[in-house]
Amino acid sequence: MYKNYLFDLYGTLVDINTNEWKTYLWSKMAELYAFEGADYTPMQLKKAYGVQVEKEKQAVVKNHPNFTDIDIRIEKVFEDLLKNKGVEPPADFGKYTAKAFRVISTKYIKLYDGVLDLLDSLKKAGKNVYLLTNAQRWFTAPELKMLGIEDKFDGIVISSDEYTCKPDKAFYNIILDRYNLDPKETIMIGNDCKTDILGSYNAGLDSLYIHSNISPEVSIELKSRFAVMDGDVKKIKDLILK
Repeated sequence: MYKNYLFDLYGTLVDINTNEWKTYLWSKMAELYAFEGADYTPMQLKKAYGVQVEKEKQAVVKNHPNFTDIDIRIEKVFEDLLKNKGVEPPADFGKYTAKAFRVISTKYIKLYDGVLDLLDSLKKAGKNVYLLTNAQRWFTAPELKMLGIEDKFDGIVISSDEYTCKPDKAFYNIILDRYNLDPKETIMIGNDCKTDILGSYNAGLDSLYIHSNISPEVSIELKSRFAVMDGDVKKIKDLILK
């Protein structure tokens, strides 16, 4: 039916629960910054982080005025929080701090049942499988490796690398152009009615919507060709692999 399968990650293939505002996280992050000579209380760091994220977003908007939906590189935020205290970041500080932030803020992360079988079945059938995710590289790349699925994809496009994200048509065009994909032979599979489904519809793609435990409320008309409303990944194969 299709040659190319684009997958969202979180809420579609991966079940995850994070809390980036818990007190314990910011206490440990403040300790990490203290190790480098940057003096923050947990609350000061939490507030400074929010301010720096907004500054970075505005910089991206200025540098990429054609994007309707933007993303930032969180590692730069972590580096700037050190620079703002007059400390020059050590090599790869932003990357390793991003990883620490993610680990501490994550309650659990796991594949949904049926994911490995779905991906392996697509590859066995000679299909091209891609990942198109709104995510931070230094959160997602280690998680893909940890979950054992980094080698399941023929291509991976992460929003923080591109400074744009779903539902921006520009983000969809990036993966279509980079891998020379024909939209008529390509389907998007995701759990968000706006970013995954409306976004892919506007990019000229068919889609499959799966309503998972962390899907936002379906607040608009679903533009997907297929739908799995009970979150059962195992049903996807029967719908789209023919």
